[in-house]
Amino acid sequence: MNPSHDCRDLLQAELLGRPAPAQAAKDPLRPVLASLLAGRSLNQGVLTATLGLSASAFETLWQDYFPGPQLNLVNGPGEVIVELEDLLHLLLEYRAGVRESEVWLAHIVAYSCCGRNHLWQDLGLANRGELSHLMNTAFPALADLNRGDMKWKKFIYRHYCSREGIYVCPAPSCSECADHAKCFAPEV
Repeated sequence: MNPSHDCRDLLQAELLGRPAPAQAAKDPLRPVLASLLAGRSLNQGVLTATLGLSASAFETLWQDYFPGPQLNLVNGPGEVIVELEDLLHLLLEYRAGVRESEVWLAHIVAYSCCGRNHLWQDLGLANRGELSHLMNTAFPALADLNRGDMKWKKFIYRHYCSREGIYVCPAPSCSECADHAKCFAPEV
């Protein structure tokens, strides 16, 4: 028995059991948003109490997707990073353009890049699979570029840096890079 995992499951189930308007209830990203909220309520990840969103955007997310009493959320240890706006613009450029939740998730993912762990951990998600679902659903064109299943934060930064002409990897390709095993290794 894992109390944190069990508590997360209960929180997610409670949030997803709340009656939401049809458009929000059908959003394939709603379970990810519930996981983000559950993780933040368990003080997992680096996000703020508003998940890195403005107060008004967070209120809209809450009222549209999980109407009812809000969870007690506190700020995580995240900090605003210099490249936050650039990462946000990159994610917004690649969003699917289907639903408002993609805009929220662009802000949330960009803000979480300030953490020191894997992106799914800095987001406070339960596992990397949730992050992959988020990326494939909200940012499918960007996710398609990650053909080697590189860790998401590393991939986002690599893509951002290559677009800006910043080359952080000393090797000419990932397959020759000394960190290849770390970037493409399975999650533990």
